[in-house]
Amino acid sequence: MTTELLFREDAYLRSATARVVAVSERGIELDRKGEGPDRVLHLPAAASPAPEPGETVTLEIDWPRRYRLMRLHTALHLLSCVIVAPVTGGNIAPDKARLDFDIDFNQLNAERIERETNALIAAGAATETVWISDAELDAQPELVKTMSVQPPRGAGRVRLLRIPGIDLQPCGGTHVADIAEIAGIRVLKVRSEGKHNKRVEIALSESG
Repeated sequence: MTTELLFREDAYLRSATARVVAVSERGIELDRKGEGPDRVLHLPAAASPAPEPGETVTLEIDWPRRYRLMRLHTALHLLSCVIVAPVTGGNIAPDKARLDFDIDFNQLNAERIERETNALIAAGAATETVWISDAELDAQPELVKTMSVQPPRGAGRVRLLRIPGIDLQPCGGTHVADIAEIAGIRVLKVRSEGKHNKRVEIALSESG
């Protein structure tokens, strides 16, 4: 059975109902979910009884955590446009996020990166989810910025995030509806992680 990926249709959905598909020692599998990746096992709270297969349950997102992740994730899209270089890695946590670039370290200036990213945020722009076929993506390899992770193919279509006039690239994650919602970022550090990995770490401006 294919799991319905609710977060890809509405990142702002805070609760939903789902049917229990299977229960094992490892966790509970549902037919719908609000988080990635494509298969998730849910763990019941301590001392709470496990539901039975076929039972309907209510899912509820940790919204403050989700919204911080959405804002940081979208900010990384902007970062990849301010720093024009192949992306070699990345990570997002609720309190900070980072991207690694294959770029000369001397080209990375924290003050400039922060200023230009925040200028994009302040101007605002609606984000859009668009879909293209595998063949269309293959014909436009320049859309893929990440060297370490390739978008999944084989399902017939690939999900893209578009920020008009700013960014267009494959992405299966959650994003804010308008980049103005990010409110602002701080560059925490810029450092070298090897010959082809120069790391830029950011946080939301109001955190920390």
